Formats: sequence, structure tokens, C-alpha cells
Amino acid sequence: MSEPDDRELLEELGVSLDDEVDTGPTAREARLIAGFEEILHFHARHGRAPRHDAEGDIFERLQAVRLDRLRAQADCQALLAPLDVAGLLLDTLAGDIFPAAEGQAPDDACLLAELGAGWEEADADADDITVLKNVRPPGAARVPDDIAARRPCADFARFRPLFEGLHADLRAGRRTARRFGRDTAIEAGETFVLGGQLAHVASVGAEFRPPDGKPDARLRVIFDNGTESDLLRRSLQRALYRDEGGRRLSQPEAGPLFAPLSDSEAGGGDVESGTIYVLRSASDHPVIAAHRELIHKIGVTGGTVEARIAGATRQPTYLLAEVEVVATYELFNINRTRLEKLLHRFFAGARLNLSIDDRFGNPVQPREWFLVPLPIIDQVVALIRTQTLAHHRYDPATASLMRLEGEG
Repeated sequence: MSEPDDRELLEELGVSLDDEVDTGPTAREARLIAGFEEILHFHARHGRAPRHDAEGDIFERLQAVRLDRLRAQADCQALLAPLDVAGLLLDTLAGDIFPAAEGQAPDDACLLAELGAGWEEADADADDITVLKNVRPPGAARVPDDIAARRPCADFARFRPLFEGLHADLRAGRRTARRFGRDTAIEAGETFVLGGQLAHVASVGAEFRPPDGKPDARLRVIFDNGTESDLLRRSLQRALYRDEGGRRLSQPEAGPLFAPLSDSEAGGGDVESGTIYVLRSASDHPVIAAHRELIHKIGVTGGTVEARIAGATRQPTYLLAEVEVVATYELFNINRTRLEKLLHRFFAGARLNLSIDDRFGNPVQPREWFLVPLPIIDQVVALIRTQTLAHHRYDPATASLMRLEGEG
């Protein structure tokens, strides 16, 4: 099977080199959207719109001024109406108290002066509250695919500790942010950097095939600014690919896979915890038959491999065919669930994209088969045992392991 060239990979993501690039919203529209999303975030936290309380927080007063201006401009209402899940643009109470009329700009300037910022004379009107001098709008770098679908995350409290931990891991070097590129797989539990914000994939819905026939799925994506989106998987892939700052957060070092031994276990030697097994299919499917020596199923079991593969001919996960055990590796004192997820994530870029019909004629897509030579799997297991796998990546184009830059 020949490796796809860059043009084919781009077309798979829906990125055409021939089509005119969609420039997306203007800089002013991006600032308006970013400012309104901050107001929505405030509303989600406090259950109300920001107020013009002279004794209140300066940031709340600034957001109240911004909301008044957005309400007063018809073009702003038209742009932001699809995002207005809280009905803030229709609420005129704050506007009546603090009307958006001539003479309001000095009040805005006073508020901005307290924040240490001034007006920016650029492509917007001098009295546009959405333009701050020397202040970079939070959403200025946001990718167009991502802008319109966001809304406040009602249960963000569940995810706040996760994001705090991710930031701590990045600062401590336990995780790295790597350019989103050839590996375009997106799985539940992964976190990315999109538009300068952390984007966590909380869940992946059922896979379906749109009219173009390419598999897709609906995601629930939580952002670290308290918003969420139900992006399609391919939309997120395109957004990350087009965003020059698009990154995938690495998983922590492999060490947590190896749980510490208890005193009694340490005295009696290592404890066998599981077996990595590698299978080869006897399926007569044309793709399998043509690349049988390269296509392998990789899994982890706590029991015997023979028991695990019993009845393979009746199970779609084994391609409804007999399988051959070509390698096994016994590991000690290991977390089996984490290990299997780590292996599948590491080889995600080489996952076999193949659909077969189950016994009832329904199409299924097994997820544990990969285009990886057996010697590479041997090397990966060795790296896991030495807890150095995090310093490497698998390159499907050359079928080889590559050491990450900066890892020595």
C-alpha cells in the first residue's frame, strides 16, 4: 500500500490547495465575537449580565460598557445573534441606565485608563469599545471553523481541575505541545491548543458517514475559557491544521503506567500484570491479503492470549477471521488500561482505515489494527520498559521511529 502524499492528506481533511482560502471574519468581527464571548462567560459564572456599579469590579464595568455598545449597533447584533444563548442583546435594561450615546467615549476612556490601556486608532472607530490599545483580544487568533459554534459550558466546574492540571504539566515539562500535522487522529480525552486556548475533547459521538462518504463524528470540546462546542471531528482537524499555532498536547511521561510495588511485592519480585499481544489476520479481504505482513492488531490482556482470541471468526474486532499470534510481551507491575491506550495513541497515525460488514450486514470499523512492521513494535515495547517512549514518535511515511527534537 503506497503512502498518501501531502496533497491526498490535505484533501482527506477537506483542505483544497486549489480553492481560494476562506479569510473568515474580519479583524473587527473577531474582536467583537471575542468580547461578546467574555460577556457570555461572565453571565455563565454569575447568572446575570455585567452591571455599571461604581463600586464594582473594574472588569465588570468594562464588560457592561461593551455590552451597551453591542446592543446599540445593529451590525453587531446581526453578527452576534447566533451566539446569544442568554438573550443578552435583547435585554435593554443596562442600556437604559447607561445609554450608548454621544459623550459616552470619555467614560469608556476613564475605565480603560484604570486598566492601564488606551484607545487604538486602527481600522475601527475611535469610540469602539472592542478595540483596546496594547491589549491583544483573547479571540484574535481564533480559527474561523471554531468561532461560531461556542457557547458557555454549564458544567465547567467539572473541567476546571483538568485544565489547571494541564497548565501545571506544561509548566513542569511533563507534557509538551507538538505541532498538529501528519497525525490527525482525534480521540476522547485528548487536549489540543486552538486559537491560543486549550481545547479538551470530552467525548466523541457515534461515527457516521456524511454524503461525501468519509467517516466523521460529533465531538464535545471544552475550552479553558469556560466555553464549549459540538464541533465535527473533521472540522476540528481542519481548524488545527490551518491554525499556525495548532498543537496537540502530549501525554505525561510513561512513568505513571508503572504503579509502585507494595512492600510485600518488592520482597517477592515483580508482579506479572499483563501481556501485550500482536496478531496477524488470515482474512481474505483484498487489503489484508495484499499487506498481511504489515497489518497487525495490538492489544493488552490480563489473561491468556488464547482465551482473548477465542471465537475470533465471529467478532468484527478480529475482522471475522482466524488470527495468528505473532508476538507476545509480558510486562510486570503495569497499568493495563493505560498501556493499551498509550500504544493505540502512539500508533494512531498508522491506524488501518478499513470497514467490514458484521454478521448482520452492518458496517463496522475495527480500531485496533495498525500498519506497523513487527520490528517497530519490538522497539516500542523496549522503550516502554525503559520509560522513554515519550521521547519518540512513529512516522508512518517511513515506517520508523523518530526521536523528538530537543530530546537528546
